[in-house]
Amino acid sequence: MQASGKNAGLGLALVSACAFGGSGVAAKPLIEAGLDPLHMVWLRVAGAALVLSPLAWRHRDLVRRKPFLLAGFGLVAVAGVQAFYFASLSRIPVGVALLLEYLGPALLLGYIRFVQRKPVTRAAAAGAAVAVVGLACVVEIWAGLSLDPLGVLLGLAAACCQAFYFVFADQGTDGDDVPDPLGVIAFGMIVGALVMTAIARPWQIDWQVLGGRAAMGDTMMPALVLLGWVVLIATVFAYLTGVVSVRKLSPQVAGVVACLEAVIATVLAWVLLGEHLSTPQIVGGALVLGGAFIAQSSRQTPPTPPTPPGAADPAAAPEREKARAA
Repeated sequence: MQASGKNAGLGLALVSACAFGGSGVAAKPLIEAGLDPLHMVWLRVAGAALVLSPLAWRHRDLVRRKPFLLAGFGLVAVAGVQAFYFASLSRIPVGVALLLEYLGPALLLGYIRFVQRKPVTRAAAAGAAVAVVGLACVVEIWAGLSLDPLGVLLGLAAACCQAFYFVFADQGTDGDDVPDPLGVIAFGMIVGALVMTAIARPWQIDWQVLGGRAAMGDTMMPALVLLGWVVLIATVFAYLTGVVSVRKLSPQVAGVVACLEAVIATVLAWVLLGEHLSTPQIVGGALVLGGAFIAQSSRQTPPTPPTPPGAADPAAAPEREKARAA
C-alpha cells in the first residue's frame, strides 16, 4: 500500500506538471489576439476562485486562524507569480519566461543565506551557481541581452515571487496548527482575484476577444475554449493534483518533479506555437532545470538537539565505561 501511494503521488505530480505547463501556450494566443496580460491573469485567477469557492466555504475557519498566511499566499504565490509570468511571456518566448521563473528555488537559497542568515549546504550553493550560468545562456548575455530586457526582468520578478511562495509555505507548516492546503489554495485564489481586480481593472476587458477566435500556431481556436483550459486545467486541476501529490510524496520530491513544467511548456510552445529556441538557450534551459533540481534536492542537516540537564550523553558512554573499568 505504501509503494502504491508513492506511485500514485508520482503520477499526480507528473499530471500536475503537464497541466501547469499548458497554461502559457493557451494564454499567449489570447494575449496576442488583443487581451491584456493583466486581464488574462484576472480571468484565470477569478475563474479559479469561483470554481474553488466551495472549498473556501468548507475551510472558512482559516480566515480566523491563518489570516496573514492567506494574505501572503494570495498576494505572492497567486497574484504575483501569475501577473509577472504572463507579463513576461507577452514579451519573450513561453519556455524562456518559465525557465526564468524557475530560478525561484535558487533565489530562495540566497534569501535563506543572506536575509535569514542561516547556513546552506554546498550542494544548494552549487545548484544556485549552475542556475545562474544557465540564465546567462538563456538570455544569450554574450550577444548583448538579445531578449527583450523588460520581459527578462518580469520573468525574474516571477522567480522572486515563487521564492517567497516557499517562504510562506514553510511558515504555514510551523507548529501543530497546520492549515489544510486545499483551503489555503482556495482562499489564495480569492485574495489573488481581489488584488488583481484592483490592478487589472477587469471592467476594461475587451470582451469581443473572448467571443472570437485566437491563432494557436496555424490553427484558429475558440477563445473561450482556450480560457476554459487555462482556468479549469492549468489552474484548478493543476493546483489540486499538485497538492495531493505533495501529500503522497514529500514536498522535496514533488517540487523536483514540478520542474518538468518548464520542459513541457517549452516543448508545447515549440510544437503548437512554433517558438524555436537556439542551441545555447536549450543548453541554458537544461542548466537552469539542473540547478533547480540540485537546489531543491539539497537539505540542511538538522542541528543536534541539546542534551537536557541530567540526561545521559550517548557520546560520553565509552568514556564512562573506561572510567568504571579503571
